[in-house]
Amino acid sequence: MTNEFKKKLGEGGFGSVFSGKLPNNGVPVAVKVLKDSKGSGEDFVNEVGTIGRIHHVNVVRLLGFSAEGGNRALIFELMPNRSLEKFIKSTGSNKSRSSFNWEKLCNIITGIAKGIEYLHQGCDQRILHFDIKPHNILLDHAFNPKISDFGMAKLCSKEDSAISMTAARGTIGYIAPEVFNGNFGTVSHKSDVYSFGMLVLEVIGARRENAVTSSDNEVYFPELIYKCLIQGEELDLELADDGDAQIAKRLAIVALWCIQWYPVNRPSMKEVVIMLEGPSESLIMPPNPFASTTQMDPTTTPSS
Repeated sequence: MTNEFKKKLGEGGFGSVFSGKLPNNGVPVAVKVLKDSKGSGEDFVNEVGTIGRIHHVNVVRLLGFSAEGGNRALIFELMPNRSLEKFIKSTGSNKSRSSFNWEKLCNIITGIAKGIEYLHQGCDQRILHFDIKPHNILLDHAFNPKISDFGMAKLCSKEDSAISMTAARGTIGYIAPEVFNGNFGTVSHKSDVYSFGMLVLEVIGARRENAVTSSDNEVYFPELIYKCLIQGEELDLELADDGDAQIAKRLAIVALWCIQWYPVNRPSMKEVVIMLEGPSESLIMPPNPFASTTQMDPTTTPSS
């Protein structure tokens, strides 16, 4: 399929990804060759079998897999526009992020939210991703987002309100507080909600009007966003008109709900989708997620 692994697309924590084509019809595919494969492979096959039944417009489709001997590989549909990370990060004068306007960014974020909602509610078993970040959001030819990389995912019953974990999993900067400190609550599907909120804030932060400078006294960007909103100030973002400002404000409010320290304070992904698609006037500001945890009431919810 990969013509002896000639064209490498990228590399991550779980292995390398190569470009290939299906031998029967020539359809372009991405082949991820997993490294450090251990055990008999039974868990790998079971998990792949579950994820292989997922069919959603915002989740990368698994087309096949190989588990021969110690070599294991996953075969996915090829996403020609690579990852969302590529389009929200800039280097030097190359501002590739500008290829998206605010309306398109909102559509992408809403698509990601719908994909996560499907993983949480649309499957026979709830799938917790545990590594939601721009790098794991791939874009198809029309820049529709698709969630990828289920290397850290856990399957659980929809009735399970808490998940037992032997070690923290995820990427620093996106990991929910309860994943590494049980004092904040129990690990659950709300942990993915936190990671989604941090992803949205990163997308917003990439559209800052002024370049981010590294200084000791610079205010943490998400906290700066909260202060601007609560004080009714304009956001320091690239905004063409009032329509852009409304979209940016909506995304910021939703993200701040998602990154509440206590899981009980965060909305479900179904509620997130409603907030993203509903009328702006129905949105209310969340509690301050940056206040001292001793001052926070872990019973507040978006609908209260």
